[in-house]
Amino acid sequence: MTEQSNPRRAVSDRKGWTVLLIAIIAVVLIGGGTVGIAYFNGAFSSSPPPTPTPEPVETTPTPSPTPTPKPTWPLTGVTGDVVQRPALVVKVENSSEARPQEGLDSADIVFEEMVEGGIARYIAIFHSSVPPQVAPLRSVRPMDGPIAGWTNGVLAFSGGQTPFIDRAQADGLQILSMDAGADGFSRVKNRPSPHDVAGDTAAFLAQADANHQASPVPFCSFDTTGQGGTAQRLGAASSTVSVTISPIATPVWTWDGGSGLWLRAEGSMPAMAESGAQLSATNLLVLGVDVVTLPGMDAAGTHIPESIVVGQGTGLLASGGMTTPITWQKDSETSTWQFIDSTGAPVVLSPGNTWVELVPNGSGSWSAA
Repeated sequence: MTEQSNPRRAVSDRKGWTVLLIAIIAVVLIGGGTVGIAYFNGAFSSSPPPTPTPEPVETTPTPSPTPTPKPTWPLTGVTGDVVQRPALVVKVENSSEARPQEGLDSADIVFEEMVEGGIARYIAIFHSSVPPQVAPLRSVRPMDGPIAGWTNGVLAFSGGQTPFIDRAQADGLQILSMDAGADGFSRVKNRPSPHDVAGDTAAFLAQADANHQASPVPFCSFDTTGQGGTAQRLGAASSTVSVTISPIATPVWTWDGGSGLWLRAEGSMPAMAESGAQLSATNLLVLGVDVVTLPGMDAAGTHIPESIVVGQGTGLLASGGMTTPITWQKDSETSTWQFIDSTGAPVVLSPGNTWVELVPNGSGSWSAA
Protein backbone atom coordinates (compact mmCIF):
# COMPACT_ATOMS: atom_id res chain seq x y z
CA MET A 1 0.00 0.00 0.00
CA THR A 2 1.43 3.26 -1.01
CA GLU A 3 2.20 5.72 1.89
CA GLN A 4 0.47 9.00 1.38
CA SER A 5 1.68 12.40 2.63
CA ASN A 6 -0.07 14.04 5.55
CA PRO A 7 -1.00 17.61 4.72
CA ARG A 8 -1.47 18.58 8.36
CA ARG A 9 1.98 17.34 9.30
CA ALA A 10 3.61 19.39 6.51
CA VAL A 11 1.84 22.48 7.69
CA SER A 12 2.98 21.78 11.23
CA ASP A 13 6.61 21.32 10.09
CA ARG A 14 6.56 24.59 8.21
CA LYS A 15 5.20 26.39 11.26
CA GLY A 16 7.99 24.91 13.36
CA TRP A 17 10.71 26.11 11.03
CA THR A 18 9.09 29.51 10.88
CA VAL A 19 9.09 29.84 14.68
CA LEU A 20 12.75 28.74 14.83
CA LEU A 21 13.74 31.32 12.21
CA ILE A 22 11.88 34.07 14.08
CA ALA A 23 13.64 33.10 17.31
CA ILE A 24 17.05 33.28 15.69
CA ILE A 25 16.31 36.72 14.22
CA ALA A 26 15.15 37.91 17.64
CA VAL A 27 18.39 36.77 19.23
CA VAL A 28 20.36 38.69 16.63
CA LEU A 29 18.34 41.88 17.08
CA ILE A 30 18.11 41.79 20.89
CA GLY A 31 21.67 40.62 21.68
CA GLY A 32 23.43 43.01 19.32
CA GLY A 33 25.04 42.48 16.00
CA THR A 34 28.27 40.93 17.08
CA VAL A 35 26.82 38.75 19.87
CA GLY A 36 23.94 37.64 17.71
CA ILE A 37 26.07 36.65 14.81
CA ALA A 38 28.45 34.80 17.11
CA TYR A 39 25.53 32.92 18.60
CA PHE A 40 24.20 32.18 15.17
CA ASN A 41 27.60 30.80 14.14
CA GLY A 42 27.94 28.82 17.34
CA ALA A 43 31.13 30.73 18.37
CA PHE A 44 29.80 33.00 21.11
CA SER A 45 32.44 34.05 23.64
CA SER A 46 32.08 36.07 26.85
CA SER A 47 35.62 37.67 26.46
CA PRO A 48 35.72 41.29 25.12
CA PRO A 49 37.55 41.91 21.86
CA PRO A 50 41.27 42.85 22.24
CA THR A 51 42.13 46.55 22.42
CA PRO A 52 44.14 47.55 19.34
CA THR A 53 47.69 48.83 19.99
CA PRO A 54 47.96 52.49 18.87
CA GLU A 55 50.52 53.32 16.24
CA PRO A 56 53.45 55.42 17.64
CA VAL A 57 53.12 59.11 16.83
CA GLU A 58 56.30 60.91 15.78
CA THR A 59 56.63 64.31 17.47
CA THR A 60 58.96 67.14 16.47
CA PRO A 61 60.76 68.57 19.52
CA THR A 62 60.16 72.26 20.16
CA PRO A 63 63.47 74.07 19.59
CA SER A 64 64.84 76.11 22.47
CA PRO A 65 64.58 79.83 21.79
CA THR A 66 67.85 81.47 20.75
CA PRO A 67 68.85 83.95 23.45
CA THR A 68 68.88 87.54 22.29
CA PRO A 69 72.44 88.92 22.48
CA LYS A 70 72.79 91.62 25.10
CA PRO A 71 73.83 95.03 23.75
CA THR A 72 77.44 96.01 24.32
CA TRP A 73 79.19 99.38 24.40
CA PRO A 74 81.19 99.76 21.16
CA LEU A 75 84.41 101.01 22.73
CA THR A 76 84.61 98.55 25.64
CA GLY A 77 82.57 95.48 24.69
CA VAL A 78 80.89 95.63 28.11
CA THR A 79 77.18 94.68 28.21
CA GLY A 80 74.73 97.25 29.53
CA ASP A 81 72.03 99.73 28.75
CA VAL A 82 73.75 101.23 25.73
CA VAL A 83 72.96 104.90 25.14
CA GLN A 84 72.94 106.46 21.68
CA ARG A 85 75.32 109.42 21.90
CA PRO A 86 78.53 110.59 20.22
CA ALA A 87 81.98 109.84 21.51
CA LEU A 88 83.52 112.73 23.43
CA VAL A 89 87.23 113.13 22.61
CA VAL A 90 89.17 115.35 25.03
CA LYS A 91 92.79 116.51 24.96
CA VAL A 92 94.17 115.99 28.48
CA GLU A 93 97.53 117.15 29.76
CA ASN A 94 100.06 114.81 31.38
CA SER A 95 102.92 116.99 32.56
CA SER A 96 103.84 116.63 36.22
CA GLU A 97 102.02 119.89 37.00
CA ALA A 98 98.81 118.47 35.52
CA ARG A 99 98.57 115.47 37.83
CA PRO A 100 96.33 114.10 39.20
CA GLN A 101 93.92 114.46 36.27
CA GLU A 102 90.19 114.73 36.81
CA GLY A 103 87.84 112.35 35.01
CA LEU A 104 90.57 110.48 33.14
CA ASP A 105 89.79 107.25 35.00
CA SER A 106 86.32 107.15 33.34
CA ALA A 107 87.58 107.06 29.75
CA ASP A 108 86.81 104.06 27.53
CA ILE A 109 90.02 104.54 25.54
CA VAL A 110 93.11 106.64 26.23
CA PHE A 111 95.85 107.23 23.65
CA GLU A 112 99.17 108.52 24.94
CA GLU A 113 101.22 110.47 22.42
CA MET A 114 104.52 112.33 22.58
CA VAL A 115 104.38 116.08 22.05
CA GLU A 116 107.04 118.79 22.10
CA GLY A 117 109.95 118.45 24.51
CA GLY A 118 109.24 114.73 25.03
CA ILE A 119 106.17 115.50 27.16
CA ALA A 120 103.33 112.99 26.90
CA ARG A 121 99.74 114.06 26.31
CA TYR A 122 96.48 112.12 26.30
CA ILE A 123 93.59 111.74 23.89
CA ALA A 124 90.82 110.52 26.17
CA ILE A 125 87.69 109.09 24.55
CA PHE A 126 84.51 108.91 26.63
CA HIS A 127 81.35 107.08 25.64
CA SER A 128 80.04 104.38 28.00
CA SER A 129 80.95 106.45 31.07
CA VAL A 130 81.06 110.24 30.98
CA PRO A 131 82.30 112.08 34.09
CA PRO A 132 80.85 115.49 34.93
CA GLN A 133 84.18 117.26 34.39
CA VAL A 134 87.58 116.58 32.82
CA ALA A 135 90.77 118.51 33.66
CA PRO A 136 93.23 119.83 32.72
CA LEU A 137 92.55 120.34 29.01
CA ARG A 138 95.27 121.36 26.59
CA SER A 139 95.74 122.12 22.90
CA VAL A 140 95.29 120.02 19.77
CA ARG A 141 98.22 118.35 17.97
CA PRO A 142 98.70 117.30 14.31
CA MET A 143 98.05 113.57 14.87
CA ASP A 144 94.87 113.98 16.94
CA GLY A 145 92.59 113.88 13.89
CA PRO A 146 94.21 110.75 12.41
CA ILE A 147 94.20 109.04 15.82
CA ALA A 148 90.55 109.69 16.76
CA GLY A 149 88.76 110.71 13.55
CA TRP A 150 87.23 107.22 13.17
CA THR A 151 84.94 107.96 16.15
CA ASN A 152 83.15 110.77 14.25
CA GLY A 153 82.84 112.35 17.67
CA VAL A 154 83.17 115.72 19.36
CA LEU A 155 86.72 116.94 20.04
CA ALA A 156 87.25 119.38 22.93
CA PHE A 157 90.55 121.20 23.51
CA SER A 158 91.84 124.51 24.78
CA GLY A 159 93.28 125.82 21.47
CA GLY A 160 95.83 125.07 18.81
CA GLN A 161 97.25 125.94 15.42
CA THR A 162 94.79 126.36 12.58
CA PRO A 163 96.25 123.60 10.34
CA PHE A 164 95.90 121.05 13.15
CA ILE A 165 92.33 122.13 13.90
CA ASP A 166 91.37 122.02 10.23
CA ARG A 167 92.91 118.58 9.88
CA ALA A 168 90.96 117.19 12.83
CA GLN A 169 87.76 118.58 11.37
CA ALA A 170 88.52 117.11 7.96
CA ASP A 171 89.02 113.74 9.65
CA GLY A 172 85.40 113.80 10.84
CA LEU A 173 85.55 115.37 14.30
CA GLN A 174 83.35 118.26 15.42
CA ILE A 175 85.57 120.97 16.86
CA LEU A 176 84.99 122.57 20.28
CA SER A 177 87.79 125.02 21.11
CA MET A 178 88.06 127.20 24.19
CA ASP A 179 89.96 129.81 22.19
CA ALA A 180 87.10 129.91 19.66
CA GLY A 181 84.51 130.53 22.40
CA ALA A 182 82.80 127.11 22.62
CA ASP A 183 80.66 126.49 25.70
CA GLY A 184 81.74 124.24 28.55
CA PHE A 185 85.24 125.54 29.31
CA SER A 186 86.26 127.17 32.59
CA ARG A 187 89.33 127.78 34.72
CA VAL A 188 89.46 126.15 38.14
CA LYS A 189 91.16 127.66 41.19
CA ASN A 190 92.78 124.50 42.52
CA ARG A 191 95.21 124.21 39.61
CA PRO A 192 98.00 126.62 38.50
CA SER A 193 97.78 128.26 35.08
CA PRO A 194 98.03 127.07 32.31
CA HIS A 195 97.10 123.70 33.81
CA ASP A 196 93.75 124.94 35.07
CA VAL A 197 91.37 124.51 32.11
CA ALA A 198 88.41 122.24 32.92
CA GLY A 199 85.71 120.93 30.63
CA ASP A 200 82.00 120.41 31.36
CA THR A 201 81.22 117.16 29.52
CA ALA A 202 77.44 117.68 29.45
CA ALA A 203 77.92 121.09 27.85
CA PHE A 204 80.26 119.59 25.27
CA LEU A 205 77.83 116.83 24.28
CA ALA A 206 74.92 119.28 24.15
CA GLN A 207 76.72 121.10 21.32
CA ALA A 208 76.96 118.02 19.09
CA ASP A 209 75.49 118.90 15.71
CA ALA A 210 73.25 116.77 13.49
CA ASN A 211 76.25 115.10 11.84
CA HIS A 212 77.74 114.02 15.16
CA GLN A 213 74.88 112.34 17.02
CA ALA A 214 75.65 108.68 16.30
CA SER A 215 77.58 106.36 18.57
CA PRO A 216 81.07 105.39 17.37
CA VAL A 217 81.76 102.18 15.50
CA PRO A 218 83.38 99.38 17.59
CA PHE A 219 87.02 99.96 18.43
CA CYS A 220 87.92 96.26 18.25
CA SER A 221 86.49 92.77 18.63
CA PHE A 222 85.78 91.82 22.23
CA ASP A 223 85.53 88.40 23.86
CA THR A 224 81.88 87.40 24.35
CA THR A 225 82.53 83.83 25.55
CA GLY A 226 84.10 84.62 28.90
CA GLN A 227 87.04 82.36 27.99
CA GLY A 228 89.46 85.19 27.28
CA GLY A 229 90.69 87.05 24.24
CA THR A 230 93.86 86.95 22.16
CA ALA A 231 96.31 87.52 25.02
CA GLN A 232 94.81 84.68 27.08
CA ARG A 233 94.98 82.29 24.11
CA LEU A 234 98.40 83.16 22.71
CA GLY A 235 100.23 85.14 25.38
CA ALA A 236 102.86 84.50 28.01
CA ALA A 237 102.34 85.34 31.67
CA SER A 238 103.70 88.78 32.52
CA SER A 239 103.58 90.94 35.62
CA THR A 240 104.93 94.24 34.26
CA VAL A 241 105.08 96.16 30.99
CA SER A 242 107.64 98.97 30.88
CA VAL A 243 107.32 101.66 28.21
CA THR A 244 109.70 104.44 27.18
CA ILE A 245 108.07 107.17 25.10
CA SER A 246 110.82 109.69 25.86
CA PRO A 247 113.37 110.20 28.63
CA ILE A 248 110.68 111.99 30.69
CA ALA A 249 107.71 109.82 29.74
CA THR A 250 108.30 106.31 31.09
CA PRO A 251 105.02 104.68 32.15
CA VAL A 252 105.09 101.29 33.85
CA TRP A 253 102.10 98.95 33.97
CA THR A 254 101.81 96.29 36.68
CA TRP A 255 99.35 93.41 36.60
CA ASP A 256 97.00 93.26 39.59
CA GLY A 257 95.35 89.86 39.74
CA GLY A 258 92.93 90.92 42.45
CA SER A 259 91.25 93.56 40.31
CA GLY A 260 92.06 91.97 36.95
CA LEU A 261 93.57 95.26 35.78
CA TRP A 262 96.88 96.70 34.67
CA LEU A 263 97.81 99.53 37.06
CA ARG A 264 99.71 102.55 35.74
CA ALA A 265 102.71 104.26 37.30
CA GLU A 266 104.69 107.28 36.13
CA GLY A 267 108.10 105.73 36.52
CA SER A 268 108.06 104.49 40.10
CA MET A 269 105.13 106.66 41.25
CA PRO A 270 101.56 105.34 41.03
CA ALA A 271 99.54 107.35 38.51
CA MET A 272 96.49 108.58 40.36
CA ALA A 273 93.26 110.23 39.27
CA GLU A 274 91.78 113.08 41.25
CA SER A 275 89.09 110.63 42.42
CA GLY A 276 91.76 108.74 44.36
CA ALA A 277 91.72 105.73 42.02
CA GLN A 278 94.91 104.54 40.37
CA LEU A 279 94.75 104.81 36.60
CA SER A 280 94.23 101.34 35.16
CA ALA A 281 93.44 99.40 32.01
CA THR A 282 91.78 96.11 31.17
CA ASN A 283 93.69 96.06 27.88
CA LEU A 284 97.00 97.70 27.09
CA LEU A 285 98.14 98.18 23.48
CA VAL A 286 101.73 99.32 22.92
CA LEU A 287 102.29 100.40 19.32
CA GLY A 288 105.52 101.39 17.61
CA VAL A 289 105.04 104.44 15.37
CA ASP A 290 107.32 106.60 13.28
CA VAL A 291 107.69 110.18 14.52
CA VAL A 292 108.56 113.14 12.29
CA THR A 293 109.34 116.75 13.18
CA LEU A 294 107.14 119.31 11.45
CA PRO A 295 108.37 122.62 10.03
CA GLY A 296 107.81 125.57 12.32
CA MET A 297 107.49 125.75 16.09
CA ASP A 298 104.87 126.14 18.74
CA ALA A 299 104.25 129.29 20.79
CA ALA A 300 107.06 128.35 23.17
CA GLY A 301 109.57 128.05 20.32
CA THR A 302 109.66 124.24 20.40
CA HIS A 303 109.61 121.95 17.38
CA ILE A 304 106.39 119.96 17.03
CA PRO A 305 106.60 116.18 16.51
CA GLU A 306 103.94 114.15 14.73
CA SER A 307 103.30 110.46 15.34
CA ILE A 308 102.52 108.78 12.02
CA VAL A 309 99.52 106.51 12.56
CA VAL A 310 98.56 105.78 8.95
CA GLY A 311 100.40 102.66 7.84
CA GLN A 312 101.40 99.64 9.88
CA GLY A 313 103.80 98.54 12.56
CA THR A 314 104.55 96.16 15.41
CA GLY A 315 103.28 96.21 18.95
CA LEU A 316 102.34 94.39 22.11
CA LEU A 317 99.01 93.44 23.69
CA ALA A 318 98.70 93.02 27.46
CA SER A 319 95.48 91.67 28.93
CA GLY A 320 94.54 89.30 31.71
CA GLY A 321 98.09 89.04 33.06
CA MET A 322 99.35 87.87 29.65
CA THR A 323 101.28 89.61 26.87
CA THR A 324 101.63 88.74 23.19
CA PRO A 325 103.15 90.43 20.13
CA ILE A 326 100.78 91.96 17.58
CA THR A 327 100.87 94.14 14.50
CA TRP A 328 98.74 97.20 13.84
CA GLN A 329 97.42 98.75 10.66
CA LYS A 330 95.51 101.91 9.74
CA ASP A 331 94.63 102.44 6.09
CA SER A 332 93.74 106.16 6.19
CA GLU A 333 93.29 109.04 8.61
CA THR A 334 89.56 108.31 8.92
CA SER A 335 89.69 104.49 8.97
CA THR A 336 89.45 102.38 12.09
CA TRP A 337 92.43 100.83 13.80
CA GLN A 338 93.17 97.20 12.98
CA PHE A 339 95.11 94.86 15.27
CA ILE A 340 96.35 91.43 14.12
CA ASP A 341 97.73 88.61 16.25
CA SER A 342 100.71 86.34 15.50
CA THR A 343 98.49 83.88 13.58
CA GLY A 344 97.15 86.58 11.25
CA ALA A 345 93.74 86.73 12.94
CA PRO A 346 92.11 89.92 14.27
CA VAL A 347 92.92 90.67 17.89
CA VAL A 348 90.15 90.03 20.42
CA LEU A 349 90.24 92.18 23.56
CA SER A 350 88.75 91.48 26.97
CA PRO A 351 85.66 93.59 27.74
CA GLY A 352 86.76 96.75 29.50
CA ASN A 353 88.72 99.94 28.94
CA THR A 354 91.87 100.19 26.81
CA TRP A 355 94.99 102.33 26.96
CA VAL A 356 97.14 102.76 23.84
CA GLU A 357 100.80 103.77 24.12
CA LEU A 358 102.21 105.32 20.92
CA VAL A 359 105.94 104.66 21.20
CA PRO A 360 108.41 106.35 18.80
CA ASN A 361 110.29 103.81 16.70
CA GLY A 362 113.99 104.05 17.29
CA SER A 363 114.05 106.34 20.33
CA GLY A 364 111.33 104.58 22.31
CA SER A 365 110.99 101.02 23.56
CA TRP A 366 108.85 98.57 25.54
CA SER A 367 109.39 95.31 27.38
CA ALA A 368 107.32 92.75 29.28
CA ALA A 369 108.50 90.69 32.21
